[in-house]
Amino acid sequence: MTERLQKLLSQRGIASRRQAEKLILGGRVTVNGKVAELGQRADASVDRICVDGVKIGEPPRCAYYLLHKPKGVVSTCRDERGRQTVLDLLKPSLQKGTGIHPVGRLDAASTGALLLTNDGDFTYQLTHPRHGMPKVYQVRVKGRPSAAALQQWREGVLLDERLTYPADVCVLKQLPTGQTLLRVTLREGRNRQIRRVAESLGYPVTALHRIQIGSLLLGSLPRGQYRLLADAEVAQLRLGAGSSSA
Repeated sequence: MTERLQKLLSQRGIASRRQAEKLILGGRVTVNGKVAELGQRADASVDRICVDGVKIGEPPRCAYYLLHKPKGVVSTCRDERGRQTVLDLLKPSLQKGTGIHPVGRLDAASTGALLLTNDGDFTYQLTHPRHGMPKVYQVRVKGRPSAAALQQWREGVLLDERLTYPADVCVLKQLPTGQTLLRVTLREGRNRQIRRVAESLGYPVTALHRIQIGSLLLGSLPRGQYRLLADAEVAQLRLGAGSSSA
């Protein structure tokens, strides 16, 4: 059966679909000795598909993990600045040659729930904007946000000349330090979105912690630790992404 090359590459953990498109456009992918074109289809059981001259293998067994990301760790597979990455927290046998990568990102200063997988389709389903997978955060901000500021946050704030999607925002606790603990639920994931919105409203973030991705709760998983997801949890995440895009 023929499939798009970017899907075949993502299934084998070589790259995400978007990264696979870049590999193809860069002339690094060949099919039966000829440089591939974007949108080209192939049959992995018949065609010889190579990336940088190396024939792609069989799809690895898909694995899904929930990680409690600590502060200071970057949500990438490698870092040019030499900072610790989320893959460095995994056991050595999972760090190389498995295609495992983070699903989306948490910035280095943020903590909490982060998914890791080698399933490119799963990553695509959970991160594509049209699916709107909800993510829940506990956010500590400076000051006492006014009712007007919170309502503006809920309705949408202009970032990069485009309004953010409506968000669920509620006050959990007024802290004695003059800060406020909020619960924020987003259905989009622009770069540093919560921090930028809070800053624009006059209440800078002092701590950001993700506690839930779709139906999946971080729970009591210790910081810096990870666990394998159960099949039912993976199925529920897929179902949630599908219903979010309906």
